[in-house]
Order: sequence, then structure tokens, then C-alpha cells
Amino acid sequence: MSRTPPADEDDPGEPEAGRLVRVAGDRGLSLSERVGARVQRAVYATPLHRMRLRGRYPLKLLAVPADPVPGDPHIGERITAGRLVHAGHTAMTRGLDFAAATHPAAWREWADSWAWLRDLAAAVPDRASAARLAEPLTVRWLDRFGEFDAVAWRADITGARLLFACAYAPLILSSADHVYRSTMLNALARWARHLDRAAFKLPDGMAKAWALTGLYAAGLLIPGGEARAEAAAKGLGVLLDALVYPDGGIATRAAIDAADLAELLLFAGAGAIAAGHRPPLALTDALARLVPGLKGLVLGDGRIGAWQGGAVIDATRIDRIVRAAAPQSATARGGRWSGYHRLAAGKTVLVIDAGPPPVARIGGGGHASTLAFEMSDGPDRVIVNCGGERGLAAPLPAELANGLRTTAAHSTLIVADTNSTQIRPDGALARGVEEVLARRQESEEGQWLEASHDGYVRRFGMTAQRRLFISPSGTDVRGEDRLEPAGRALGRRGAQPFDIRFHLGPRVEATPTADGAGALLKLPSGKVWAFKAVGGSVSIEPSLWIDAGGTIERTQQLVVHGETAKGAAQVAWSFKRAGK
Repeated sequence: MSRTPPADEDDPGEPEAGRLVRVAGDRGLSLSERVGARVQRAVYATPLHRMRLRGRYPLKLLAVPADPVPGDPHIGERITAGRLVHAGHTAMTRGLDFAAATHPAAWREWADSWAWLRDLAAAVPDRASAARLAEPLTVRWLDRFGEFDAVAWRADITGARLLFACAYAPLILSSADHVYRSTMLNALARWARHLDRAAFKLPDGMAKAWALTGLYAAGLLIPGGEARAEAAAKGLGVLLDALVYPDGGIATRAAIDAADLAELLLFAGAGAIAAGHRPPLALTDALARLVPGLKGLVLGDGRIGAWQGGAVIDATRIDRIVRAAAPQSATARGGRWSGYHRLAAGKTVLVIDAGPPPVARIGGGGHASTLAFEMSDGPDRVIVNCGGERGLAAPLPAELANGLRTTAAHSTLIVADTNSTQIRPDGALARGVEEVLARRQESEEGQWLEASHDGYVRRFGMTAQRRLFISPSGTDVRGEDRLEPAGRALGRRGAQPFDIRFHLGPRVEATPTADGAGALLKLPSGKVWAFKAVGGSVSIEPSLWIDAGGTIERTQQLVVHGETAKGAAQVAWSFKRAGK
């Protein structure tokens, strides 16, 4: 996205305003970039590249960094039982072929990154016992992938493997077999030399972050890597400036990526500390921005909702990141760069997506969710979006995963059951929302957010507008959704049906009111909210919500149905809490 400068922060009376524009013509990597990447992979498989990987054999690692993320002992216990389980796929360790065609891509990436070392260490705290399980697996992997492989040696996977290998060196370098130790240490050095070339050729994004952090760790922890560490740190600085916005948002617009990046930077920082250095300023600055942005997305239950492809993020993970990175940091409220806004009063919190879809070349799998919001009252989720897949332990059925990306799976307005941004058959986001305007104000009367998008201009000749208000007590939440004719429209005109969906949180019970214009919502805590809409008919329909563990919960949704007249429509609605 390109971003206009925010309103003058020196003037407290000036409302916060922003204009976020999707990059013109964004269709992901260009043909020449894709061809170049294929050519580069072919070069990596040549004898010339193998010659470039030669160099001095390191005799040891200079330090062992602490992994800031705890492993999953349940996965580790399965490894002790002879099973490598990930992404819903199980491979028996006995006679394992890491490259077997039966392994799904997600499992291959996990297994080739050696991330399972983290889980094994969590399940088997005794290093000697864990090493007896880990070393046969690494030997088998090295036998299979001693030379370049398009998947196993992919730059981001290699960067991750270097990080995990260094952090869990006691599990893979404790053998008395000097030939094995030498082979392992030489492999680490060769992977680093490969990344010297491959890491910097990646497009900006999370894959490049993994590659550069792995390269940075290798430069710190493998003897003679000072120049490598310096180059990697410089590259990370440039990348982080592009990935992390001033308000703590991330360019992919997926909260799961922001959490992953924060943990990755903590991991890289641990490598610097273990080697006796301070983490680079670029890393600490990026963390200082990321944490307030993450906190700004947290609802009353401590979790972050499913935004732009990522699954719900559990509260324990967010707490761990905040404590490790910036425990005293503020909470971001206005997303004039990221597009996410937070309205909070009393025990009520609203998080709103007021930005265009993510840039395709930086993040894939985005959602058509513009102007959707989530709402909580204390620990109860009142309004949600249905969910996301990335970050779940096991993949969802393809049809469900694709459905979660649609506008209808979010709490927002949808025209003629058409996504505000088109989702192509190959999964890429196509035409739709190109520009979002947002403006927020705050006074003694409460907080307002006004936003609009142009996702329906080309197809239906209408702009979509949403206005949200929360009272100082947090007990009164009001909204207004409008469709207005767009003078530059090229699309169809005439009456169009529309729906405004409010997906209810888990275990929220909805009962229609006698007048048919609203519903009473009973929350799990026993609190009651009254919903009312003017300008459309209200129905209660089935829905679903997917939690952080991947459990699919049957829920309900409130749907306000209407039809445009002369290219326009207006619906006012409200949520009011009964009692205090």
C-alpha cells in the first residue's frame, strides 16, 4: 500500500485521518521475477555453485542462543514414539525418506527447517536422551540433502534450519563421532554460504526475514562470520523498514505474520546476546513498533482475531511476546498506516479493518474483509470474523479455507453476495478495493470512526461507507452502513441486494425481538446486549467460528437484508448492553 501523511499530530483538535491506497497494478511477482527465480534455482544445482559452497571447516560454534519460543511437548512426545507429525500428516521416523512424494508441502517445509528440534527439546529435557533421538534424524536428512534441493535448500527454510540447528546444537552436536560432528558443522557453514547469495535475492516478505535472520545467526555463531553478520544485519534493517509500519502494523496485514516476525526478531536477538553483542538497533526498533500494533488488535479475551489469512492468536502467545519484547509499551489505537483501528471504552473493544487488501508480492492468502470489525465485552467475543487457516496445527478442508477468505465470512457489508475484492481461482486477490479513506474522532461524547472503500465502484457503481461509534461507558455501540452512487462508475446500475453480516462469537445466543427489527444477545458471561437495525430486515442464520486450536464451532449470525434504490442505501444499527 501507499500511504498519505497522517493528520497533523501537533494539533489535538485535528481528527485522525488517513488514505490507504493499494499499489496500482499489484499482481504479485512479475513474469521476469518468476523466471529469474527459476533460473537462479537452476544455477544453485550446478557444480559452480557447489564450488562456491566450499570453505574452511568450522571446529565449533561460538555460542548457543536461547530459543524464545517454547516447543510443543505433545509433538515432541510423538517424535519419541517414532512419528513426525505436522499439518495433519504423520511420517514414521524409522526408514524415513524426507523427500517422499507423499509428504505434503507444509510438512516438508516444517521437517526441512528442523523446527521439530524445538518440540523434541520441550518433551525430552534431558539433553543426552534428546540427542539420541535427534541425531539419527539429522544424519538421515544430511544423507538425503547434502547437496542443493529446491525445497530443502530454499532460502527461508535454510535460514530457519540454521537458527534451530544453532539453538539446539547440544541435541545434534553432542556425539563422540568426530566424523559426524565435522559433517554437521560443515553443513552449517555451507548453508550459510548458500544464503550469502540466496537470501538477498528474495522479494521483501516473511520468507526473506527468515533467510536473513538465519544468515545473521550464522555470522554471529560460526567462526569468521563477522562480515556475514554485518551484511545480514544491514539487509534486515532495510527489510524491516519495508515490512513494519510506524504504527506497528505489518505490510502483509496479517496479525499472524506480525507475531511470527516478533518471535523471529527475538530469536535473532538471542543469537546476538549469546555471542556477546547487542542486538542491532533495527531489530529492537522493529520490535518496539510491532508490540503496540499487536496489542492494538487484542480483544477482551486477550486473543487476536483472524485477520488476512491468519488464524486466531492465543493470549499466551501474545503475552509471551509482549513480556519478552516491550512489556511497558503502549497500545496502538489508530492504524493510519496499517489500516487497523481500535475503539475501546469501559469493557468494550472494537477492532476494525479499514485498509485495502495486502500487497500480493509481500503476502498471499489475503481476505476480502475491508471494513469488517470484531467486538468484545470483557472476555466475551460478541462480534467476530469466521476465521483463518495460517497458524493452525492442521490444515482446514480446502473449500472451508477458501470460504473464510470471502467478504461473507466477515462482519461487514456485502453487495449482491459479491466479494469486495475478487479472489481469483488461483487464490490471488484481483480487482476490488483500491482505496480506503478513514477518519476518527474522539470527544467527551465518545469515539467515532468513519471509513469508506471503492470495492464496488467498478462492478455496481457504488461506494461503501461505514460509521462506528462507541460511548464513553462502552455500553452503547452504534453503526451506520451506506451505499452511495459513484460518479465515475463503470459498472452496472439499478437495484442490488445487499447484506450486512454480524457473525456472533462462540456461545452467544441470539433471540429475535417481537418487532423483527433486532435481536437479544446473551453472552457466555450472562450479559445481554440488544441489537436493532433500521433500514433493512433482520434474520438470524447459522455461522461458524474457528478458534486458535482449529476447532470449528457452530455459531449464529445476524444478517440485515436490504436493496439499493437508485444506487444508494442506508442502514443504521446499534448494540446496547442491558444493565451495567
